[in-house]
Amino acid sequence: MTAGVTRLGAGRYIEAAAAPTSTVTSVHELATSDGAKVSGVLRTVPDARTVVAIMHPKQDVTHHALVPELLARGCAVWTQGSRSPNNDLTLLHEQALIDVAAGQVFLREKGFESVLTLGHSGGGTLFAFYHEQAGLAPSERLTATPAGRPVDLAGTDMPVPDGAIFLAPHPGQGALLMRLIDPSVVDESDPLSVDPVLNAFDPVNGFSDPPESSSYTDEFVDRYRAAQLARVERIDAIARERVAEAAAARKRFATSADPADRRAVLAPRVLTVYRTDADLRFTDLSLDRNERPYGSLFGRRPDLTNYGLVGFGRFATPDAWLSTWSGLSTNADFLRCAPGVRAPSLFIELTGDQACFPRDADAMTEALGASDVTRARVAGTHFGGPIRKGAPTGASLAAAEIDGWLAERY
Repeated sequence: MTAGVTRLGAGRYIEAAAAPTSTVTSVHELATSDGAKVSGVLRTVPDARTVVAIMHPKQDVTHHALVPELLARGCAVWTQGSRSPNNDLTLLHEQALIDVAAGQVFLREKGFESVLTLGHSGGGTLFAFYHEQAGLAPSERLTATPAGRPVDLAGTDMPVPDGAIFLAPHPGQGALLMRLIDPSVVDESDPLSVDPVLNAFDPVNGFSDPPESSSYTDEFVDRYRAAQLARVERIDAIARERVAEAAAARKRFATSADPADRRAVLAPRVLTVYRTDADLRFTDLSLDRNERPYGSLFGRRPDLTNYGLVGFGRFATPDAWLSTWSGLSTNADFLRCAPGVRAPSLFIELTGDQACFPRDADAMTEALGASDVTRARVAGTHFGGPIRKGAPTGASLAAAEIDGWLAERY
């Protein structure tokens, strides 16, 4: 195999191997049980009996760095998109489970002996959520999103996968944002509003000029995190108020011919959530210490990127906020779902991760419900890059761990 460059995650490019020359690639469009369309790419090699499914709730994983690594080890690889590709504005995790199910049914129909899931970053919680719901009797599955939208998981064929691989999984979009969101915002309509007592980027509170590590007191950390929870509660209340307004408009629509009522049903109620790149662990490297560099996934200056356009959960419908980004309302929480993951599981922690921190990894691994759980730690950054210049990529080191784990079981 020859080396190439693969895009993995938000603007991160890492060295990746080329696929074996014997690889056969096919593209498929699948219909979900609720009538949506999703697409995926199946790559196979001769005599492959095990297939690994890679998926993320919104990102395109077609060229994930582990695809050629898994093919070289004799596995087929299925990379699939959801109905919300590259856009989580309307992402409902409960619907995304139906998308996952379509892929799992397709792979079973292809006749593979073993079907495994590989969830990287947000794909980890997506697959944990799927394992949990697929393992329940249909009558016990969720029937609605947190906003009350009906979802027919009971009527969806949800095959239970034979194994689960988690690579640098963060604890779920909502749980992640609970540590990222800036609690010093005092006015949700003003991106510059700041409560100085909660400003993580004020030297008075322990901030140091980048790239010197800040030093926050335990008292400030506790106060900051309590205020983060309070801000999520406030946004939840706004989201639920807007959900109720939309429901009332739909009720009027059923009996009214007034154009204003009809327009009210269609009018979007999009939440704008300012400043979501403010995890204290980005600037104080002593908090939950690992080998991560200073800064966040979005840049080396969180004191600036926190105010920028790009960030997690910045724009969402009220339904999507409650389903995906609210750490208080979402069902897609790794710790909630993990006890329902009963298939053999491999959890790979990356030592320079800026989204899955050591305490997160400890809690998530311990929560897995499988009797066969393996945990590995490899040097790398969240998207699978090298921990330092010239070092092996985290993706290649993870592939070696996966290789040994697969050989013992599949």
